[in-house]
Amino acid sequence: MSLSGFAHPWWLLSLLAVAALAIGYVVAVRAQHRRALRFANFDLLASVAPRRRDPAVHVPAVLLLLSLTALSIAAAGPTADQKVPRNRATVILAIDVSLSMMATDVEPTRLEAAQEAAKSFVEELPDGINLGLVSFSGTASVLVSPTTDRKAVNHAIDTLQLSERTATGEAIFTSLQAIENFDASIGGGDDAPPARIVLESDGTQTVPEGLDDPRGAFTAARLAEERGVPISTISFGTLHGTVDIEGQRIPVPVDDPSLEEIAALSGGEAFTASSLSQLETVYDTLQEQIGYEEVRDDASRPWLLLGGGLLIASAVGALVFTRRLP
Repeated sequence: MSLSGFAHPWWLLSLLAVAALAIGYVVAVRAQHRRALRFANFDLLASVAPRRRDPAVHVPAVLLLLSLTALSIAAAGPTADQKVPRNRATVILAIDVSLSMMATDVEPTRLEAAQEAAKSFVEELPDGINLGLVSFSGTASVLVSPTTDRKAVNHAIDTLQLSERTATGEAIFTSLQAIENFDASIGGGDDAPPARIVLESDGTQTVPEGLDDPRGAFTAARLAEERGVPISTISFGTLHGTVDIEGQRIPVPVDDPSLEEIAALSGGEAFTASSLSQLETVYDTLQEQIGYEEVRDDASRPWLLLGGGLLIASAVGALVFTRRLP
């Protein structure tokens, strides 16, 4: 229950009436006590009356006053920040399928762990999120255009295939194009749904050589920032990962710094994960950030329920302690 912010604050003035009733009750009880003493036969009173009145007789009145207080607050329309599922948004999940993803420093392999965590992320997103899938190695491809069909995305995740090289910039450019095409297809225009890219990778960009090249990752990240599309990056793997290619063991350490810079340039957030459990935790965090939004909403229901409950309790207490309704 919240007392921060009211839609109809003038109803709080009714609390003055509640306070007046409380004062009136105290005055009435004292006046009744004085009248009893004024006309009582003290010898008879001492023999038949208890020395003190049972405090329980005041319980119904106290509960009634508390009920009126709660109902006054409810009438003022208290509001609170509440998390609600987004009813419209576009998310592109871009997954690195370069050969380094076959490293077994994350069991069973980086790719298989990434597939498992990604599918959990897909299933937990609210229905209103349009989700697309991009895979990238030496090039980037849109495997699934933004859609609410979770089965299509999961099927595409299951069929990811490894390939050579890593074109991180192309993954971002391709994701931005997929978002633009989707917005055009629904006639979004200036009222297009908010969008975000979730980029998961384990290594350094190899195509092109420079991150600031026209098709480089940093250039793409700046374009994403211009278009208002933050990139949440996940650097997945460890510093001691290796892969065997044509009989040679090649080190494939995870590249955290470049992915952190991509997130910073785009206005997004960077995450790191070196195990399946950590990756699942990252996706859970993203699911909360992307799938839900905070809105200022009505919070009067708890106060109404409290007021109604106290009113019923007051009536029951009156019947039990005074044999009459208040």
